[in-house]
Amino acid sequence: MERKRLRIAVAAVRDEKGRLLVVRKHGSDVFIQPGGKIEEGEAPEAALARELAEELGVAPQPGTLRPLGVFTAPAANEPDTDVLAHLFAARLAGTPHAAAEIAELAWLPLHEADRWRLASLIRDTVLPLLAKAIPAQELGSAR
Repeated sequence: MERKRLRIAVAAVRDEKGRLLVVRKHGSDVFIQPGGKIEEGEAPEAALARELAEELGVAPQPGTLRPLGVFTAPAANEPDTDVLAHLFAARLAGTPHAAAEIAELAWLPLHEADRWRLASLIRDTVLPLLAKAIPAQELGSAR
């Protein structure tokens, strides 16, 4: 059976301590990157801004979205589905809080990543990008 493909836009946001912002949806025990599905005809940047507003009550700081690439990974919360993820570094305007389908947000200390239930996208793509010594200020940090 052919796997479904879901287009998403997600943010890599780090705080001043270098921790990575992750979220967990209601009914799931896996942490994922903040962001979500790209609607038909919607630009990835617009989708990310919309999803951050809906799910975390924040917006990217103007001029801080920086594309890090487009990656494929198994979807964390949808069986037989892969995500085609537009990954952006971002800084946030405001303090994020869980809303909509988000049950919890957390700041992941990178040295503890092996202790967390993380989506494949984080474990196989985002963490290796961070390991290449991308400074927190380049990856985006919360303000």
